[in-house]
Amino acid sequence: MEDRKKVDVVIPTYKPGKKFSRLLKMLQRQTWPVGKIIVMNTEKSFWNEHGFEGIKNLEVHHLTKEEFDHGETRNRGMRFSRADIVVFMTDDAVPADEHLIEALVKAFEQRGPEGEAVIMAYARQLPDKDCPLAERYTRSFNYPEESCVKTRADLEQMGIKTFFASNVCCAYDREKFWFQGGFIRRTIFNEDMIFAGKALLQDDYAVAYVAGARVIHSHNYNCRQQFKRNFDLAVSQADHPELFGCVRSESEGIRLVKSTARFLIRRGKPWLVPGLVVKSGFKFLGYRAGKCYRLLPKWLILKLTMNREYWKKACDRA
Repeated sequence: MEDRKKVDVVIPTYKPGKKFSRLLKMLQRQTWPVGKIIVMNTEKSFWNEHGFEGIKNLEVHHLTKEEFDHGETRNRGMRFSRADIVVFMTDDAVPADEHLIEALVKAFEQRGPEGEAVIMAYARQLPDKDCPLAERYTRSFNYPEESCVKTRADLEQMGIKTFFASNVCCAYDREKFWFQGGFIRRTIFNEDMIFAGKALLQDDYAVAYVAGARVIHSHNYNCRQQFKRNFDLAVSQADHPELFGCVRSESEGIRLVKSTARFLIRRGKPWLVPGLVVKSGFKFLGYRAGKCYRLLPKWLILKLTMNREYWKKACDRA
């Protein structure tokens, strides 16, 4: 029998719903067997103990909202695993088919052009049924049909996209993960890109994008939510100038807006372009505000962020 690498899955949850139930059922159907499904659940009162009968090897660990951190909570989940490969997912990412885990695992057989070993492999995200047209295009822009293996050599051509990866669904070589130091232990979010950036620049690893590994996952953010999300994104980048100081995010954003506008016009829906421009403006303003967050008073930051608990903990430490 083939000596297969062992795979566990770690999923942070908060008020998990029907998508999470579908996610668990699809993990049971994978062609590559999943060992433990390690759930790091925020707030025990929101966990329905009777909602997931029949799910094999489900291991649930509860924490409070104050304890949750995007990086450290995932590190804690990783410590419960002894598998060769650990896949991190979010509770609203549903595998599109039975080959998700198999495709991610096989990506670790690849190498970069200079022999760089793959340390992480992230999946393609497909839009859900209720996803608006412009956001559908954004998904195809960020998650194209072609797979690739990225190394530091791609930085000049790809810019910040070189670091792009997503813990919505991303597999990690567990041994290399800990050798690299794991996720940053305190971050507002973006722990996946920070990890990828360090792995590429500091230790010459490779990051694989696996188009054949597919999950259904999309958000329908309004303008206010987009502002807040991009504010938090920029905060994470401002805190790590050693990674993001050498690349610009704005140019990639402008390229996406122009490309999306052309797509909408080609599809015969030019009336959607003004809405795209307005929403993109909110994204840009949120990003610029986040970049200079150190100049802002705490009361204003709490109004601009998606993650109030992060700032409250920061105030407590101060």
